[in-house]
Amino acid sequence: MRSPVPHPPRAALAVPGALAAVAAGAVVLVLVLAPVVSRADQLGTLKSQLGSQQARQRGLAASISRLNASISTLDGQIALVRRREAAVNAELVQRRAQLAKVGDRLASERARLAMLRRRLAAARRLLAAQLRSGYEADKPNLMTVVLSSHGFQQLLTKLSFLGDAQHAQQQLIAVIVGAKRQATQAARRLAALRRTDARLAHETAVQARALAGMNALLGGREQALARARSAQAAALAASRAASRRLQGRISAVEAAQRAAARRAAAAAAARAAAAAAGSSGSGGASGTSGTSAAPSGGWAIPAAIVMCESGGQNLPPNSAGASGYYQILPSTWKLFGGTGPAAYLASLSEQSAVAARIWNGGAGASNWVCAAIVGIH
Repeated sequence: MRSPVPHPPRAALAVPGALAAVAAGAVVLVLVLAPVVSRADQLGTLKSQLGSQQARQRGLAASISRLNASISTLDGQIALVRRREAAVNAELVQRRAQLAKVGDRLASERARLAMLRRRLAAARRLLAAQLRSGYEADKPNLMTVVLSSHGFQQLLTKLSFLGDAQHAQQQLIAVIVGAKRQATQAARRLAALRRTDARLAHETAVQARALAGMNALLGGREQALARARSAQAAALAASRAASRRLQGRISAVEAAQRAAARRAAAAAAARAAAAAAGSSGSGGASGTSGTSAAPSGGWAIPAAIVMCESGGQNLPPNSAGASGYYQILPSTWKLFGGTGPAAYLASLSEQSAVAARIWNGGAGASNWVCAAIVGIH
């Protein structure tokens, strides 16, 4: 008889089966965890994008805060320029009132001059008629009057008539001389009023252009600040909306990760239980896992300061005494070599030369209040 073939122990057969079950479970676990890894990569990208948006928001918020501070500072500076504008406007109203009065006086003097000239012309015509009549008639003399008179009474009458005629002629000549003198005086007053009218009209136009320049500068600066703040506020709102969308996507990915992890853990537990049941009481395996000023515009100092100070016009002295294109005080004008009592009486070239010395490459910017208003320090 042949010896029986020995059979391997049953325990030895069970071990390979358990290992196969564990290996199969590991493969399934890898397949289940693969989407989780992919989502982790996506989550990292989303969080990076969210961080970028938050950094952008911090920068925009800081910029808006600086703009708000600039606008708050500008409000006080604008109030100062508004007061200057109100003073200039008051001066303009006064000059216009003076101009209206001068116009009324001008019309009155014109009417008076026309009346005097008419009286003078009438007196001259009358005198010319008398002279012509006296020239054409025989000139009477005393002997002729005496011989042609019939009686003493007629002689007296003729002599009285001759005296009255001569006196009337002398009075008419005096009237003509006086009328001519009055007409000459009226013509001189009329010329002076015309000069005053022209000067007031010029000063009124200068003040109006100065106001226009100031308003243009203030309006442009206010609009620029408002546009900048509006644009940055819109960008901040858009960034916050993008952050909310990214946060929603991150929450969804994290929720999906948690759900996938729970499913993977449940599948692993089920497979471990099945492997333990198939091993007929053999021990189970366990594992672990882890998861930023220079002169411009032809001016000796920056053009923005000139437009803020005078609107680019040669202004007469204001209430503080500053005058000219650069609004220089008389004391400063003399200190830096200006000729004459005030800046506005000098030429533009001399005003520019004095302003350049005051400016001194920007070192003297503090001499102009408007330098801080337009952002030049």
